[in-house]
Amino acid sequence: MGMEFDRLSNLPLDVLEQILSCLPIKEAVKTSVLSSNWRYKSATLPHLVFDDQCVSAQNHAAFVKIVDHVLHSHIGPIHKFKLSHHHLEATSDIDRWILHLSRNAIKEFILEIWTRRRYSIPSCLFSCRDIAHLELYHCLVKLPPQFKGFGSLKSMDFQRVHLSQDVLETMIACCPLLEKLTLANCHGFTRFKINAPNLQIFDLEGDYEDFILENTSNLAQVCIDLDVKVDQRQILDLNCSNLLKFFADLPNIRRLKIQSCFLKYLAVGALPEKLPEPCLHLEFVSVCVSFSDLDEILTLLCLLRSSPALKNLEILVPQDHQAVAREVKSWLHDHVNFHFTQLRFVKITDLSGVNAALDFIRFLLLSSPVLEKMTIKPTSVIDIPELDKVDPFMCASERAKIIY
Repeated sequence: MGMEFDRLSNLPLDVLEQILSCLPIKEAVKTSVLSSNWRYKSATLPHLVFDDQCVSAQNHAAFVKIVDHVLHSHIGPIHKFKLSHHHLEATSDIDRWILHLSRNAIKEFILEIWTRRRYSIPSCLFSCRDIAHLELYHCLVKLPPQFKGFGSLKSMDFQRVHLSQDVLETMIACCPLLEKLTLANCHGFTRFKINAPNLQIFDLEGDYEDFILENTSNLAQVCIDLDVKVDQRQILDLNCSNLLKFFADLPNIRRLKIQSCFLKYLAVGALPEKLPEPCLHLEFVSVCVSFSDLDEILTLLCLLRSSPALKNLEILVPQDHQAVAREVKSWLHDHVNFHFTQLRFVKITDLSGVNAALDFIRFLLLSSPVLEKMTIKPTSVIDIPELDKVDPFMCASERAKIIY
């Protein structure tokens, strides 16, 4: 037993740190009493995580005591610091901890406030020049006048954060290395501009009126989940297409996910049959489309026709029952000679008995010569006998499998 213990104690420091990092922070600290060899090992851990899984505190005071003890006894740099505990309250205790971290070359900071009161980020956090990942939940962000940007920041994740349009745009513009940006249900602005030359992943969710992508030619993965309300009376220039505006700075996009009502927003304005510049690298598209809305269907078709590398298509059908079969069927008939030469997998979810959707399925089958599998999942509450009319032999691909 003693030999095994010695062998464990004499492991390389990086291996011991890896072992301790797998333990809840409270258990890792307890290892300091094992022997003199272990006394300071937990005190040098560069990653400190205080969440519900790692800390069993039953109230805010107990939680504060644990964090204070760990920080007071800690030796060396702190690279990652995470606070996400349901008993954590937005108090000045967090100010004190962030001030301590600002002197320790923090690289990854995660703060999630689950209580009703929103936490206001102190100015000292914006002096952390080495921070590479910043993640905030239910916080208030205001920039100090001396803010010069986060020169090392590569990932920014803001959820339920309150900040102004100027603050958001300034933070993005002052992070030249930013590669991943997530904005989910943030407040304080309705319109904004993303200017980020190194941005590769963009995830947007919430209720906003408009946004502009500018200088984002490196964006490869985009997920948009917006519940926008399109008012045709407010559209002054129908020649200005939202679809063209959206794809203007996305020449290298590879994965696109469109949820909620965003496709309806893209359908506003003059719609071409194809984009002026094709999406040459777009291989995956997931989209929520209403087959009772002709504009949405034509917008989707424009996107698909402009994506010669498309391999995987996922379609989610919202529940509506106003068919526009005649117009859609006519359009599909006029373009049946178009071929999706790379499309291999199609998945259609929540399909209901809208004839336009069935016509669209037939169109895909006829236009996809290398299709391998099409999965169709009807809604659980509506039977669709019309699916029997979709003849698998009409498929242009000989090896395609149609799964219901």
